[in-house]
Amino acid sequence: MSRKMALFAFNGTPMYFVHALLNALDMKEKGYDVKLVIEGDATEQVKELSDPQNPFSNLYIRAKQAGIIDCVCEACAIKTGAYESAEAQGLTLCGEMTGHPSIIRYMEDGYHIIVL
Repeated sequence: MSRKMALFAFNGTPMYFVHALLNALDMKEKGYDVKLVIEGDATEQVKELSDPQNPFSNLYIRAKQAGIIDCVCEACAIKTGAYESAEAQGLTLCGEMTGHPSIIRYMEDGYHIIVL
């Protein structure tokens, strides 16, 4: 089995998104090449978790420091009001597929796709 995983987090419910972060970090710590793509309603968490008062901000900061956040959907970040926050945090905004990241790009690079 390939050790390359691309996790696409779409769900913006905090507990769902936290589990995407936990799994991505676990994979990274176990030697997997993991990329987290933040899509859909989950883009709102980019703004929410950048607040140090958020109880899950430390987990988000760990994910950023580990370099596992590959990109944030440009169109969805605009829609959820997280675009400026993502940009200010230095996160890559992707939009090669009419404003959204393309899953096929990751497939062509040999990543297994997991949608959360």
